[in-house]
Amino acid sequence: MKVLYFAEIKEILQTDSEILDINEAIDVNNFKQRLFERHPSIQSKKFQVAVNEEFVQEEDIIQPTDTVALIPPVSGG
Repeated sequence: MKVLYFAEIKEILQTDSEILDINEAIDVNNFKQRLFERHPSIQSKKFQVAVNEEFVQEEDIIQPTDTVALIPPVSGG
């Protein structure tokens, strides 16, 4: 599963993307739990999850072939 990182999360992890070895369909909540186990440094960060360029809810399902993006809040100005 390809995961894209933006803004503050990208800076913390020092990468803009990675491939996670998740080979089954999982819900967004489960995905976030696995992500936080792998990257505890972003657990306290706020972000929205987008799957294939559409924002999703906690109970939505992510397929292994999907592209997931973590998008922190953006401040305007």
